[in-house]
Amino acid sequence: MSVDLQAERAIAMDSTKYVGMDVHTEAITVAVRNSAGKVIIESTLETKTSTILEFIQGLHGNLHVTFEEGSWAAWLYDVLKPQVTKVVMCTNGTMHPK
Repeated sequence: MSVDLQAERAIAMDSTKYVGMDVHTEAITVAVRNSAGKVIIESTLETKTSTILEFIQGLHGNLHVTFEEGSWAAWLYDVLKPQVTKVVMCTNGTMHPK
Protein backbone atom coordinates (compact mmCIF):
# COMPACT_ATOMS: atom_id res chain seq x y z
CA MET A 1 0.00 0.00 0.00
CA SER A 2 1.38 3.40 -0.93
CA VAL A 3 2.09 5.99 1.74
CA ASP A 4 -0.50 8.36 0.20
CA LEU A 5 -3.20 5.68 0.35
CA GLN A 6 -2.31 4.90 3.97
CA ALA A 7 -2.51 8.60 4.84
CA GLU A 8 -5.90 8.93 3.10
CA ARG A 9 -7.27 5.95 5.04
CA ALA A 10 -5.94 7.37 8.32
CA ILE A 11 -7.63 10.69 7.59
CA ALA A 12 -10.88 8.94 6.67
CA MET A 13 -10.77 6.92 9.91
CA ASP A 14 -10.11 10.06 11.94
CA SER A 15 -13.02 11.87 10.29
CA THR A 16 -15.52 9.18 11.32
CA LYS A 17 -17.51 10.06 14.40
CA TYR A 18 -20.12 8.07 16.30
CA VAL A 19 -22.91 10.12 17.83
CA GLY A 20 -25.21 8.73 20.52
CA MET A 21 -28.34 10.69 21.41
CA ASP A 22 -30.63 10.32 24.41
CA VAL A 23 -33.75 12.14 23.23
CA HIS A 24 -36.29 13.79 25.53
CA THR A 25 -38.99 16.41 25.06
CA GLU A 26 -36.97 19.37 26.31
CA ALA A 27 -33.37 18.29 25.64
CA ILE A 28 -31.13 15.77 23.92
CA THR A 29 -28.01 14.49 25.66
CA VAL A 30 -25.27 13.81 23.10
CA ALA A 31 -21.98 11.93 23.28
CA VAL A 32 -19.58 11.86 20.33
CA ARG A 33 -16.79 9.31 19.97
CA ASN A 34 -13.96 9.33 17.47
CA SER A 35 -12.89 6.30 15.41
CA ALA A 36 -10.70 5.11 18.32
CA GLY A 37 -13.74 5.07 20.63
CA LYS A 38 -12.63 8.04 22.72
CA VAL A 39 -15.39 10.40 23.85
CA ILE A 40 -14.52 13.75 22.28
CA ILE A 41 -17.70 15.73 22.96
CA GLU A 42 -20.49 15.56 25.52
CA SER A 43 -23.28 18.08 25.25
CA THR A 44 -26.92 18.81 25.97
CA LEU A 45 -28.96 20.27 23.12
CA GLU A 46 -32.37 21.84 22.99
CA THR A 47 -34.82 19.51 21.18
CA LYS A 48 -35.15 21.91 18.28
CA THR A 49 -34.30 21.43 14.58
CA SER A 50 -32.02 24.45 14.26
CA THR A 51 -30.02 23.56 17.39
CA ILE A 52 -29.54 19.94 16.31
CA LEU A 53 -28.50 20.91 12.77
CA GLU A 54 -26.02 23.51 14.04
CA PHE A 55 -24.41 20.89 16.29
CA ILE A 56 -24.28 18.16 13.61
CA GLN A 57 -22.94 20.50 10.92
CA GLY A 58 -20.15 21.55 13.27
CA LEU A 59 -18.85 17.98 13.60
CA HIS A 60 -17.69 17.35 10.02
CA GLY A 61 -16.68 13.97 8.64
CA ASN A 62 -18.54 10.68 8.36
CA LEU A 63 -21.19 10.75 11.06
CA HIS A 64 -22.93 7.64 12.37
CA VAL A 65 -25.82 8.58 14.65
CA THR A 66 -27.86 6.34 16.94
CA PHE A 67 -30.81 6.99 19.19
CA GLU A 68 -33.62 5.05 20.81
CA GLU A 69 -36.89 4.70 18.97
CA GLY A 70 -39.62 6.71 20.65
CA SER A 71 -42.10 9.52 20.10
CA TRP A 72 -39.40 11.79 18.65
CA ALA A 73 -37.75 9.14 16.43
CA ALA A 74 -39.50 9.82 13.09
CA TRP A 75 -38.97 13.57 13.41
CA LEU A 76 -35.32 13.21 14.43
CA TYR A 77 -34.66 10.70 11.64
CA ASP A 78 -36.04 13.19 9.08
CA VAL A 79 -33.87 15.97 10.53
CA LEU A 80 -30.65 13.90 10.63
CA LYS A 81 -30.76 11.60 7.60
CA PRO A 82 -29.81 14.23 4.97
CA GLN A 83 -26.94 15.44 7.20
CA VAL A 84 -25.18 12.23 8.26
CA THR A 85 -23.65 9.06 6.83
CA LYS A 86 -25.83 6.62 8.76
CA VAL A 87 -28.75 6.68 11.21
CA VAL A 88 -29.42 3.71 13.50
CA MET A 89 -32.51 3.56 15.67
CA CYS A 90 -32.62 1.15 18.64
CA THR A 91 -35.58 -0.40 20.39
CA ASN A 92 -35.53 -2.96 23.20
CA GLY A 93 -31.83 -3.62 22.62
CA THR A 94 -32.27 -4.20 18.86
CA MET A 95 -30.53 -2.05 16.26
CA HIS A 96 -32.41 -0.91 13.14
CA PRO A 97 -29.98 0.58 10.57
CA LYS A 98 -31.60 3.07 8.19
